[in-house]
Amino acid sequence: MLESRLISLLRQNKDLGVKISSNLGRWGFTATKISNETSFSTLNQYRVLSSLPKLAPSSRNFVRRNFVNYGLRSFHHLNHKGVHRASFRKISTVAASAAENKEGLKFLVTAGPHARKMVGIWLFASAAWVFSMVVLGGITRLTRSGLSMTDWKFTGSLPPLTDEDWLVEFEKYKQSPEYKRVNKGMNIEDFKFIYWMEYAHRMWGRALGIMFALPFSYFLRKGYITVRLGFRLSGLFALGAGQGLIGWWMVKSGLEEPTSEYVEPRVSPYRLAAHLTSAFAIYCGLFWTALSVVMPEPPAESLACVRGAAKVRRLALPVGILVGITAISGAFVAGNDAGRAFNTFPKMGDTWIPDDIFSMKPLIRNFFENTSTVQLDHRILATATLAAIGGLWLSARKLDMHPAVRHLIGSTMGMAALQVTLGISTLLSYVPVSLGTAHQAGALTLLTFMILLNHTVRRPSPSLLKTLPSVAKMV
Repeated sequence: MLESRLISLLRQNKDLGVKISSNLGRWGFTATKISNETSFSTLNQYRVLSSLPKLAPSSRNFVRRNFVNYGLRSFHHLNHKGVHRASFRKISTVAASAAENKEGLKFLVTAGPHARKMVGIWLFASAAWVFSMVVLGGITRLTRSGLSMTDWKFTGSLPPLTDEDWLVEFEKYKQSPEYKRVNKGMNIEDFKFIYWMEYAHRMWGRALGIMFALPFSYFLRKGYITVRLGFRLSGLFALGAGQGLIGWWMVKSGLEEPTSEYVEPRVSPYRLAAHLTSAFAIYCGLFWTALSVVMPEPPAESLACVRGAAKVRRLALPVGILVGITAISGAFVAGNDAGRAFNTFPKMGDTWIPDDIFSMKPLIRNFFENTSTVQLDHRILATATLAAIGGLWLSARKLDMHPAVRHLIGSTMGMAALQVTLGISTLLSYVPVSLGTAHQAGALTLLTFMILLNHTVRRPSPSLLKTLPSVAKMV
């Protein structure tokens, strides 16, 4: 019985047979010499093992024990040398791929968790960089620095390095409508401040392009990024490159002579809104993609939590759209300098609704160019946003959901209240740079919370749903 088992064992492992046969010479057996290049044939294995009954019982037992012990040690040794590890890894990879294809869970990044972590960090860093660009752009606008540079090159250029260079740039600025009507008599030192602000904003954007492109190329070369993710990131990169063109298109509108001598030179509110909306779109795309890379599945404890998240999802999406519309309306407030009018709250001056909200023709122009209408719209949208998020928070309190989702909704409610407070404070303080910048950053922060909420309450994959209990276990 033992002999037949050993023959079967030797047939499955030729290397083990070679090692055992070479060791038999020390025990006095006459077996066919086997080289490392020649396989251990079944006939030779049988000859070796068929001589076992001819031995004395004590010798036979000794040989059997040595066969078994040596065989176990050989398998252990071969396993540690990696003979079987590669196979197990391959089986694991194939199984994971099969499960992915079978259940519909497709990762945006291949090559395992470490690759997903690296790509996720890069995307979150890129999104944070865009966030800082939005904040820096707000400071540039509030300090009236955006029109200090009267020309633009896609690749950028060195700043003025000598006094002569500064005088040349200053002379260019003196030809602009802003200098003639707003900053006439400005000295060179004041001009240097607004010039450096605009220059920093432009170069920070170019640096973002390099910071995005180099890791993107590296991850593509390593094969980490799937085709679907590659197309998405390429689109975001193209939109970022176009953002520079949109920015110059916006600035150029402020370098033109105003239609009336009583109007201050300013950029077109439409172009400002396009510039800010594009920045918000790039940020949202990067942040959502980063979340999808590092969190391919939403948090879920049970099927009851999934049903609760589905109810939240039906409310979170329209509320998120409302937050975005309110932020875009803020761009028109900035483009029309509407924040420096009606610096009272809750009334607008002495009335609730100004008399001239429909004074422009055609009627639709009032919603984008009329200072009174633009500010009234922003007040209404901000109030509606706070009420909508409050309603979402109240309705979610009665639902069974994952604790992470519950805490996120509470944080979103707190951020909405803070953003409204910042907006009112900015208005009453006549738009100081600090509060105005904080209000713009707050708008993007609130939008971030809504993106995170919508991403967290999305539907899990079928493979995850199959593993969830009906009700979460109480610990």
